[in-house]
Amino acid sequence: MSEIKTIGRCLGRAVDGSIWFFCNGCNGPHSIKVNSPNTPGPNWGYNGNPDALTFTPSVLARTTGAPDGRSVMTPEEEAEYDAIYAKGGREAVYASRFGKICHSFVTDGRIQYLGDCTHALAGQTIDLPNWEESWANW
Repeated sequence: MSEIKTIGRCLGRAVDGSIWFFCNGCNGPHSIKVNSPNTPGPNWGYNGNPDALTFTPSVLARTTGAPDGRSVMTPEEEAEYDAIYAKGGREAVYASRFGKICHSFVTDGRIQYLGDCTHALAGQTIDLPNWEESWANW
């Protein structure tokens, strides 16, 4: 992973220009590309304020992993995951019990977790946590 430099209370920037913030709902970082319209892939608007950041539009992070908030799958779960993937690919895994969704609006340094989040903070709005402290403890 490339080095990430702190640029504000709740924000880091990687060498490639991506912006990083820590998500308490996922207990991990999310990264996005901002204000780079000539690069491929998704791109977000950013207000340029690293202490009261706003991104537009919403941020949708989808990933997969062990169910029930655990960090490691059992061998049986790995076999189930592989079978789901073999049948339907990544979208099928996202729709299964292994899929994890974090969907949010980040506005003025706060994160509003939308109702389709699969973690415990769905429907809540909280301040973004301190970047350096969260990154160091991750």
